[in-house]
Amino acid sequence: MSGVLRVGNASGFYGDRSTAWREMLDGGELDVLTGDYLAELTMLILGRDRLRDPSLGYAKTFLRQLEGCLGTALDRGVRLVTNAGGLNPAGLAAAIGSLADRLGLTVRVGYVEGDALARPDALTANAYLGAYGIAACLDGGADVVVTGRVTDASLVVGPAIARFGWGRDDLDALAGATVAGHLLECGAQVTGGNFSFFTELPDGGRRPGFPVAELRPDGSCVITKQPGTGGAVTVETVTAQLLYEVGGPAYLGPDVVTRLDTVALAADGPDRVRVSGVRGTPPPGTLKVGVNNLGGFRNSMTFVLCGLDIPAKAALVRSQVETAVGTEGLEFTLARTDHADAADTEAASALLHVHLRDGDKARAGRAFSAAAVELALASYPGCTLTTLPGDAAPYGVFTADAVPQDAVPHVAVLPSGERVPIPPPARTAAPADEPAPAADPPEAEPPSADRPTRRAPLGELVGARSGDKGGDANLGVWARTDATWSWLRGWLTIARLRELLPETAPLVVERYELPNLRAVNFVVRGLLGQGVAASTRFDPQAKALGELLRSRLVDLPADLVPGPDHRAGGATPGEGR
Repeated sequence: MSGVLRVGNASGFYGDRSTAWREMLDGGELDVLTGDYLAELTMLILGRDRLRDPSLGYAKTFLRQLEGCLGTALDRGVRLVTNAGGLNPAGLAAAIGSLADRLGLTVRVGYVEGDALARPDALTANAYLGAYGIAACLDGGADVVVTGRVTDASLVVGPAIARFGWGRDDLDALAGATVAGHLLECGAQVTGGNFSFFTELPDGGRRPGFPVAELRPDGSCVITKQPGTGGAVTVETVTAQLLYEVGGPAYLGPDVVTRLDTVALAADGPDRVRVSGVRGTPPPGTLKVGVNNLGGFRNSMTFVLCGLDIPAKAALVRSQVETAVGTEGLEFTLARTDHADAADTEAASALLHVHLRDGDKARAGRAFSAAAVELALASYPGCTLTTLPGDAAPYGVFTADAVPQDAVPHVAVLPSGERVPIPPPARTAAPADEPAPAADPPEAEPPSADRPTRRAPLGELVGARSGDKGGDANLGVWARTDATWSWLRGWLTIARLRELLPETAPLVVERYELPNLRAVNFVVRGLLGQGVAASTRFDPQAKALGELLRSRLVDLPADLVPGPDHRAGGATPGEGR
């Protein structure tokens, strides 16, 4: 495949499938294999590791995975690129060198640094760097490139720059590779993992393979997977990942602003989807900075409320706990999991989750959990808890900041030890559609009153994927057919979303349309409070928000509702756009 760069992914997060590196190397031809380990929560975890031991701060699991496959990668000429360096890319690079010595291998390791910012008041503060430092390491002969906090897509964009020689003004090519990187960054999510219509996948979604992007010199690509692996690559699985953790059509990056509303998807054979037409504009003059701080201490206790008078039982517990420890920092959530006239205790029970956050570890610790346990014989009838008394744990608070691109010392450290400064882009621009409008567009009109409808779950017609960005959540919804898209774009307004998901009602909600994907994307500001580590939501990362929306019963146009064979999983996911 002359002129094609085959880039695979073997990790979508810190804790992903441990065997994936070996599976990808043994599964087929590759030029580059990437691994994404960093997320906002991960940086907090690594920050706490570094507090205990300054020599840490990187993803230790990567070293264990590398031990079993570094020799294979070197033998086959597959170059490895990973952000597992976290807060200490130099430390991980040195550890890889030591591992290679122990294994009797010769390896050239380069690393990228400069993302860590001096913020004495923060646990971690890291700018999201671009891809040119990775490219410089590869151009310098690196077999393995380690980075700290770069954008997730940069792991793919960097190798493409090195292979195809793109400059800063090759914006469309950079944008196309950014889409490829976004599609690969979460591993199996683009090959059928976490897919709304998983029952339609050939293997029922049991063990999806990891993805591969075949990149071309113009930035277009084909998304596929290694032969014989599970899951599937279809237009819909790719659409789902495109909608994951994005905002408006202008997808901001340090090297390019990628226009998601220009992405075109088309089937290119079994388990192959062509991605083309992507356009890019100059990047912003600033870099995003992720800042983690320790916010205090938290603890949780859960009461089981069985049978009758559930609200009164919950009110009694609330009164008793507040009397014991005070009201400040307490949060009560009643999950009505109970069913009337149930035949067993579990089905007849609701759960009352009680959370306490406080700067005082003693108050949030045993003082709180012991006070809850002490109610066992002095509260509502049938009082029991699912949790034992325990100490409080620290929690983190995530905030996003921005700094000028030219204020960050982006440096590539080549295998030779040479330090190569990476200059910022000479041409930058402010994105045209930021901030987004918070109102429904004019074309979002109510459905026709005389169109026959049928009461059914929304998910019979649409797929969804949702996720977290700091304290915000995104919720992407796509239609499976052109006819459904024609209905969806007018029906699913901000007002209707607030009706279907009441917790979004008091929050700022932004709505964007992506017609090429037959999709609408919502950004819900503040749904996750101070970020994943501080959130007390049952679903703290909003991963299930899309499935909650799909489960809501609504009046669907009767002519659009699929037949019973389709709903049972007898159909194949859509293959065209």
